[in-house]
Amino acid sequence: MRKIALIAALLCAACVLSGCMGNQKEPVSWRLNNNSANAPRIPERLAIGEDGLPVLSVYDAAAKELTDMDVEKYVAGVVAGEMKNDWPEEALKAQAILARTFVMKFCADKKSKYEGADISTDVSEAQAYAAGSVNKRVEDAVSQTRGQVMAYQGEFPNAWFHAHSGGMTELPSVALEYKGGDPAYLKPTESPESDKAPDNAKSWTATFTAEQVAKACADAGVKIGEEIKSVEIGEKGDSGRAKELVVNGERVSAPSFRIQIGANKLRSTLIDSIEVEDGEVTFAGRGFGHGVGMSQWGAYQLAEDGKSAREIIATYFPGVEIVELW
Repeated sequence: MRKIALIAALLCAACVLSGCMGNQKEPVSWRLNNNSANAPRIPERLAIGEDGLPVLSVYDAAAKELTDMDVEKYVAGVVAGEMKNDWPEEALKAQAILARTFVMKFCADKKSKYEGADISTDVSEAQAYAAGSVNKRVEDAVSQTRGQVMAYQGEFPNAWFHAHSGGMTELPSVALEYKGGDPAYLKPTESPESDKAPDNAKSWTATFTAEQVAKACADAGVKIGEEIKSVEIGEKGDSGRAKELVVNGERVSAPSFRIQIGANKLRSTLIDSIEVEDGEVTFAGRGFGHGVGMSQWGAYQLAEDGKSAREIIATYFPGVEIVELW
């Protein structure tokens, strides 16, 4: 039924003839992708189980333990962690494809900071994970996209996503201080954000003390002194996001500043105004998250508008393919 089944059978026969021992987890470097010449290869460091699915060693940051699970089980936990499990089916399916792409690229290009792990549930390095929130809707979304990932020119693309774009996505060089060059499959894109998004994702204000701002600047690599005399928006991207801030005349990376001062407080770099008064700095802006790739509330609206998961992904990642790896 699947090419992998035929290949596995042939390899098994070869093992019998050569006298080698059988193993429930075989390296997957020999695996073929089954529907596109441009499909990326599954990372060689992964193993496969008897069901033909890649197996991950996942470090559970909450339980502080390693657990082996197949990729599809991991993806279900990520979808439930990244989206509410009652969201439209096609939005959940789009998230599943991105989550699967993310973990494949992570395993191909990076190493978890947790010894022995292929990936973790620590959001500082990977994706949110909530196995306890997996329900039938999530299971169906994962099952219906089984093995599907994004592909671009034979490689796994960066499967970036965020909560709310504020109306338009941005280039990674602007919103993430990404140094790898802006991929052709990521462009500033208008995003139809759902009206059902929470108010503090649509627009927000955040106030910080001068000391907090000074420390965030220093942690971002720029010392500006303890007194804050002025904070202005410097260079912007096409979406209006700040690429840099100018604090006391010194240029500070806006994405780095946001991370250092607290990304849940300074909810995006799509900043509309900045006020400095009485030793405090108040930012007002729109959106939630870095603004690169798929907007989750945009995916929600597109799904409600009747768009499929593939159409949702094509909106935010023009030029990518959706391929099946197993």
